[in-house]
Amino acid sequence: MHDVRQKAQALQEQLVQWRRALHATPELGFDTPVTERFLVEELKKMGVEDIRHGNGKRGIVALIKGKNPEKVLGIRADYDALNMTEDTGLPFAATNGNMHACGHDAHAAMLLGTAKILMDCRDELPWTVKLIFQPSEENGKGAPAMIEDGVFENPAMDVVVGLHIGNLWKGFKPGEAGYRFGALMAAADWFKIVFEGKGGHGATPHLTVDPLAMACQVVGLLQQIVSRETSPLDSAVVTVGTIQGGTMPNIIAPSCTIGGTVRCLSPEVRKHLETRIREICTDTARALRGSVAIEYTYGPPPLINDKGITEELKAVMEEIVGAENVREVEEPTMGGEDMAFFQEKVPGSFFFLPANFEDAGRNFPHHHPKFDLNEDVFWIGPAVMARFALSRG
Repeated sequence: MHDVRQKAQALQEQLVQWRRALHATPELGFDTPVTERFLVEELKKMGVEDIRHGNGKRGIVALIKGKNPEKVLGIRADYDALNMTEDTGLPFAATNGNMHACGHDAHAAMLLGTAKILMDCRDELPWTVKLIFQPSEENGKGAPAMIEDGVFENPAMDVVVGLHIGNLWKGFKPGEAGYRFGALMAAADWFKIVFEGKGGHGATPHLTVDPLAMACQVVGLLQQIVSRETSPLDSAVVTVGTIQGGTMPNIIAPSCTIGGTVRCLSPEVRKHLETRIREICTDTARALRGSVAIEYTYGPPPLINDKGITEELKAVMEEIVGAENVREVEEPTMGGEDMAFFQEKVPGSFFFLPANFEDAGRNFPHHHPKFDLNEDVFWIGPAVMARFALSRG
């Protein structure tokens, strides 16, 4: 068996170079031609022959064929950035008004590293590996687009794995790795609710139908879906983040709009939250003599790790970094991740690679203009993913 740990450590400098090149040219959503061209060229340099680079909106899929073509492991990494100005002061900082402030540059670099190791170990690769480089994770549209475009076909996938780097979960040290059974990240849905009434003078409210009054009632009632209708053992969040209505303090506006997000960790709770939001808004508008239009948008579902796959991945992580450095993620996050769309289709697992700094002053949250990564740990990602691929029976 090839020494995957050694191969990954030997790639460390290359991983850093790849990450820095990607970091300097961040692109958004599906508009990622520079990033895609870079990734395809690097795959070609390794000798990867089956590279499927659709129409520029669907990401990149590359196959490395194993001994059993009937069994396929998917390994996924995202590569889009955020529309924000970088303030890290790094010599390779982006200057185009976008920023890799969530670690996707490292994800893509580590998947390139995984590809390099697996190309070197093709003689021992039991399953075919489908490398999935995905755009547009930040808006939750990339995974559904790739699924629609056939990422699960030709050949079909049996298992899918991936990772998230950074400091999403506290208490970890660089050099460690984290796993979790079951729900790791939340469903992330959105709503826009427009209340319609009859405007008029603030001195004669009896001649109007006040949509701001409807909105205010609803904002309070929505909080009770979690506090009074959801089990305390089921995590859920209903947040109203915007309210827009009116232009003058003495005018009752004809309409008012509220917008927000809904987060939860189970499909059953997710459905209940949507149902009750619709009912509360409809009934409140009717009770106050108005009307309402509800726009409810599903984002990624809950990201749920398969127990069996996670057990296998945990064993590989222990082999790579030592059992003393592998820890369970104690609590899920209510943040969303569109890797969940892939794990809805086939069993999979998503693990955590801490990349914080020993110097706490250098650690900033994801999506912060000063966010950076501890590059010393990069080799761990491809080592775990490549070793997991080689361990398939």
